[in-house]
Amino acid sequence: MKPSTSRKPGRQHDPQLAEARRQQILDAAADCFRRHGYHGASMAQICRTAGMSAGHVYHFFASKDDIITAIISRDLQQLFSLMAEIAARPESLHAALVNSVQRGVDDNLEPTYSALQLEMLAEAARNPHVASILREADASARQHLRELLLGDPAQAIAPEQLDSTLEVISTLFNGLLIRAVLHPELDRAALTEQVQHVMRSLLARLS
Repeated sequence: MKPSTSRKPGRQHDPQLAEARRQQILDAAADCFRRHGYHGASMAQICRTAGMSAGHVYHFFASKDDIITAIISRDLQQLFSLMAEIAARPESLHAALVNSVQRGVDDNLEPTYSALQLEMLAEAARNPHVASILREADASARQHLRELLLGDPAQAIAPEQLDSTLEVISTLFNGLLIRAVLHPELDRAALTEQVQHVMRSLLARLS
């Protein structure tokens, strides 16, 4: 009988599986950075936490700097998705932004999130590469919100006040990361109410 000439198909690339593996590495690295600090966390620890071989991890990321870059990019994309959700709500843009304050407060006070963000900021103070990535992400986030507000047909925005207003909003939410560490038992409901009040005042000044 003539031997079969058929060949087993090669291993097919699965984009969804590859992305899942990539996110698994990022989650493992974030956990290591929180527990050991950026410098204390080794690639070997990240591999063990991810449950992957070094070769597999290095297939996706060449270094810890590459990993932290990806984590920052992921956070930024999540922020952009939130802004898109806010813009799509049926209420006015200003009302939607005020109503989104609770989520922003909760996210920034979440212990694991705040710990990781503060660790990245600490690394940025001594690592110019990480500082550059964080600054670009911050500028991109502010520009995204700037365009969102300027594009609102229901409100006439005074552009000369917009940039300083965005700085105040950024300062409010960035400061929550520190409060999460210094006062973890703070009254979130009362804080959210006050931040919403400030947000209303800031947005009203733009008209």
